[in-house]
Amino acid sequence: MDSGNQLAIEAVDLIKVFGAHQSQIRALDGLTLSVNRGEVFGLIGPDGAGKSTLTRTLLGLLLPDEGSSRVLGWDSLRSAHRIRGRVGYIAQEFSLPPDLTVIENLRFFADVHGLPRQRREAMMPELLAFSGLEQFTGRLAARLSGGMKKKLALACSLIHSPDVLLLDEPTLGVDPVSRREFWALLGRLNTERQVTVMVCTPYMDEAERCSRVGLMYQGRMVAADTPAAIKARLPTHLLELTPRPYRHAAEALIGLDGVLEVQRYGRLLHVFVESPRAQADIERRLALQDIECVACRQIAPRMEQAFVWLMSRIEGTS
Repeated sequence: MDSGNQLAIEAVDLIKVFGAHQSQIRALDGLTLSVNRGEVFGLIGPDGAGKSTLTRTLLGLLLPDEGSSRVLGWDSLRSAHRIRGRVGYIAQEFSLPPDLTVIENLRFFADVHGLPRQRREAMMPELLAFSGLEQFTGRLAARLSGGMKKKLALACSLIHSPDVLLLDEPTLGVDPVSRREFWALLGRLNTERQVTVMVCTPYMDEAERCSRVGLMYQGRMVAADTPAAIKARLPTHLLELTPRPYRHAAEALIGLDGVLEVQRYGRLLHVFVESPRAQADIERRLALQDIECVACRQIAPRMEQAFVWLMSRIEGTS
């Protein structure tokens, strides 16, 4: 391992093909990736983009057909055992032994990692406090709520004090409050312990929390940058309008010169325009329809809007 390497994760020209002949699927298609030590890197992309395949390849659970990858300086093929000793992993289909209690699950995963008894007993109280599970040590995993199961899964993945966390959609199907609590725990791990986190997520608000975001499509990394830089790629301006009456306001703007797209958000309209100067034309068009523009302001696009725009351009050229 190269201790001076500032990259926690790196992949170069990874190719992974499933199936044979005409039924082949290129899950990874020349993918290149780098994740710096100490950052939180989010992977987003549509279903089938190759996010889970990439994670498993990095861990040495899948063998690539071409290309190479390294985690903490170790080659994923030659040093998979060492990597797994330094990486915490929560798979998309990760499930805790349901007939074990919270404390028994922690002991089970400590045994899996071969932790000495003294170190194991020292780690468990810290992890229980960290995850907020001190009051539930005797509860069966099967009887935990969805959010508590995720917290226990995180605690179990941390029992061996990893330097890197690889998380494959860890909050999928969890309520918003539990998702926020889970991400608060990830934030503490990153800031207090400098743990590097790479997380696949379908939630754009979670992507906003990351240091950098990578957009995967058909096995390729098509964009990787900070959330602000990703959003800045939109070559448009976004206006937020409050029309009154609201009915038919969106239809009145479709096709207007300078208006690229109109989206409805409750009683608000988000209007993508070529230039903020289009506001005057928008207000004029609405007035012709007896619709008042009560308020209009330019706002920054959200990650979801940037993601949809980038995906539409990629699919339009593929």
